[in-house]
Amino acid sequence: MRKRLASIAVAGLVAGSLVVLAPASAAPAAPTGDLADGIKRQLAAGVQVVPKQSATAKAAAPSTVNPYTALLKDPSKVDKYYWSEQAKTRSLARAQQKQAQNALAAAASPLLHDEAEPRGFFGSNDTHATAELIKGFGTGAKVNNRARVLGQISPETVSVSSVSPATEDDGAIPLAADLGFGGSRKGVTTTGTRGDGPHGSAGDGSGDFDFVKVTAFAGQQLVVAIDTPTGSLDPVVGLYDASGVLVAADDDGGPGLDSLLAYDVTVSGTYYLMVSGFSTGGVFPADPFDSGSGVATGSEGPYTLTGTIAFPDRDFFAVDLAAGDVLGGSVTGVGTRLTVRDPSGRIVFGSEQDASFIYAPSAPLPGGGNAVVSYVAARAGRYSVEVGGLAGNYDITVEAYRPGPESRDQGTVQTLFLDFDGARINTAIFGGPGVRQLSPLAGFLGRWGLSAADENKVIDATIAAVRENIIADMKDRGTNPRFGFKILNSRDNPDAFGQPNVHRIVVGGTIDESGIDTIGIAQYIDPGNYATEDSAIVLLDVLSDPSGPASLNTYITPASNKIRFIGRALGNVITHEAGHLYGNFHTDPLNSTPNLMDAGGAFPGLFGVGPDNIGGTADDVDYDFGDDEFYPGEGLAGTEDTLNTAAWGLVKGKAK
Repeated sequence: MRKRLASIAVAGLVAGSLVVLAPASAAPAAPTGDLADGIKRQLAAGVQVVPKQSATAKAAAPSTVNPYTALLKDPSKVDKYYWSEQAKTRSLARAQQKQAQNALAAAASPLLHDEAEPRGFFGSNDTHATAELIKGFGTGAKVNNRARVLGQISPETVSVSSVSPATEDDGAIPLAADLGFGGSRKGVTTTGTRGDGPHGSAGDGSGDFDFVKVTAFAGQQLVVAIDTPTGSLDPVVGLYDASGVLVAADDDGGPGLDSLLAYDVTVSGTYYLMVSGFSTGGVFPADPFDSGSGVATGSEGPYTLTGTIAFPDRDFFAVDLAAGDVLGGSVTGVGTRLTVRDPSGRIVFGSEQDASFIYAPSAPLPGGGNAVVSYVAARAGRYSVEVGGLAGNYDITVEAYRPGPESRDQGTVQTLFLDFDGARINTAIFGGPGVRQLSPLAGFLGRWGLSAADENKVIDATIAAVRENIIADMKDRGTNPRFGFKILNSRDNPDAFGQPNVHRIVVGGTIDESGIDTIGIAQYIDPGNYATEDSAIVLLDVLSDPSGPASLNTYITPASNKIRFIGRALGNVITHEAGHLYGNFHTDPLNSTPNLMDAGGAFPGLFGVGPDNIGGTADDVDYDFGDDEFYPGEGLAGTEDTLNTAAWGLVKGKAK
């Protein structure tokens, strides 16, 4: 049974503003003892453990792998700060290009919906059940598939009191500064300096933490901003409950490297804010009740803390969708969060970021805002879109489209071509260095203890796994009655790539050959499958290494049915990359729900290894598409239906 390292609310992968940061110092040597535990705590909180670098600094570095579309052998090595810069700049550029294209195409004007809730009030449209219906919106005849929603967020008004700085030592829960925050004061602002306590760099160097006591009631929202107008502090803020459990954390959620934490209180009680500084393993104390339990000094310097605790305003808007509709949304103004709920009220896509740069260029979905969502409706019904943020005005764009393949000629189906022969491919489409030659599957058989005589059996087992994962499951369990999909391969069929409606996945090659440090990577994440001729690769060097958690050899023993296991594992990895091409984001690899879209790090499960930890035995697990939580390390929240997202991306053409 896989277990989540911690159950906490964390800031997303893509957060913060563009800042050019000088290259950080070299990463420390392999950690031991307390620092290794600190790294685990930091990863569990969603805070990166590698040095932060700007896009400028990365320019001279080896190719940086897009974590959204890649199956990484070690997700802990992702530089989230770098990808926050990439997401903002590239998503905005895509949105501007789409805007120009729409202007040239003279697209019809969207519906205009003004929020009905009076300015300065909250409570009338604050739930899924009370959502304001956007009338006339949809993908059917005589309705408009584009809407613009104008409104305002009007939370409870609170005054902010300036409070004198706390005195040291305030580095633990029992020593927390009592500023009356949440009690006599609903808003506070104060200053502090990380590093001036007995455990800072001038003291024993274990790390200085500043704690502040907060009183909160269920239904309130705590918002805390840590600003660093001067100095070298890269702040990280955490929130602990009274028992010392970390319930929320933020790194780089504000402008630049500053922190901005917004936490919805579900349980009344006493909480404790902690201000720390970024390091590659020492952000959080080992024991929040002990001010000397840090493991690294980290960045230090002055900061300003501003916090409010108040009842928020949440605005919900309802939209009627048909099964298979592809919904997209983007918000500007004060809106910082968009959340889509299905007809039952379940969160199916929550976002505080714009990662629309990973959409295919031909995808019509909107982007360019503070938060962007996309969702493929598994069933017809009334859905809702919620906006949240700070006080002020917002502007939401909501659009719905039918899946891309539906506009093809009647009966047209998507084809997936599996290339086992190696290929010459331009890896720049994945962020790689350019045209490279990838070696064939046959060159890796010996690394698994197989011979050339086994190649056909491995290919048969691999294709069978992909067929079961996509064709059988989507026909049996999906909601798309017009599902259509065909699989071709390089052994049995002429190379079909380059023909209309043919995707390609190359199965072969190495990291050195491709110039991309990954196991697999897809060209796009394409909800609705609007780009029907793109590519993915599955590299085989890591999968065939002598050992390691991502190597199939780790799970092969004399008890293994080796060919069955290798075929199933390769089929699952291929299906994972195909899942991106058909619209799926990563799911959480650390929870107890297996899913073919699990991010890197849960390789035994993705390979189908059962409780005996041996592949190719009777207790092997059948990984499938289905409902699972989004991977929180990529800044998304809610339950992702990976089965029906992909199934509706594979709808047959119906154009006359």
